[in-house]
Amino acid sequence: MVRARAELREVRAICMALPEVTERLSHGSPTWFAGKKTMVMYLDDHHGDGRLALWVAAPPGVQSAMVEQEPARFFVPPYVGPRGWLGVRLDRSPDWDEVGDIIEEAYRVVAIKRLLSQLDAPPS
Repeated sequence: MVRARAELREVRAICMALPEVTERLSHGSPTWFAGKKTMVMYLDDHHGDGRLALWVAAPPGVQSAMVEQEPARFFVPPYVGPRGWLGVRLDRSPDWDEVGDIIEEAYRVVAIKRLLSQLDAPPS
């Protein structure tokens, strides 16, 4: 069972502010989708790993760079790590502006052009 935490509320707000994002449970965890593609998963002690974390789609090369630079905050997540996804720890006093940027980048990795156009459109 996923605990309702301030971190989950923060992640939800960031994700749901992006165009046409939906949320549903996937493998028992809150997961956000851009269209039909998964972009962010919220994991609370996944299989007893002790982490409160996100698994996010990442552009090529970002995972290795971030894990190498800051292994205490970033990691290679199981299952999706071989596809370049990035693990982001939320139990290490996250910088929410940075988390927002990481989530937006995950959206950009998976979203179709129409959704990216909506994201990049000037405010009306």
